[in-house]
Amino acid sequence: MKTTILGTALALLLGTAALAPVQAFARDSIVIVRTAPPTPRNEAVPLARRGYEWAPGYWNWTGHRYVWVRGHWERARPGYVYHRPEWAQDNHGWRMNRGGWQRGERADVRRDRDHDGVPNRDDAHPNNPYRN
Repeated sequence: MKTTILGTALALLLGTAALAPVQAFARDSIVIVRTAPPTPRNEAVPLARRGYEWAPGYWNWTGHRYVWVRGHWERARPGYVYHRPEWAQDNHGWRMNRGGWQRGERADVRRDRDHDGVPNRDDAHPNNPYRN
């Protein structure tokens, strides 16, 4: 009997420990705050650096208050586009979109044969010669 209870408790403990990092990641990926973030600070954007993308600064929520995270250089990743972190208001409060690198949007914008601003894959008439 003791062995069964001990075995069950150990299995439960190990199962909980295995899930802990996943739960922490899920909590960190979605941030909702009831108070609006301060207005972004004015940062001097440095001159362009070959092979790098400027990631502008943003207000981060620490769990108790907003803290400014300074802008920095990110090494460019071919085939990816950098999206800066930003806050958006919804029905629940202010939600943080962490941003980061996303695959392929810049390549799709370049694939716009009629230059109407709609990527070919989303354009019903990608070769429209009568565009405005």
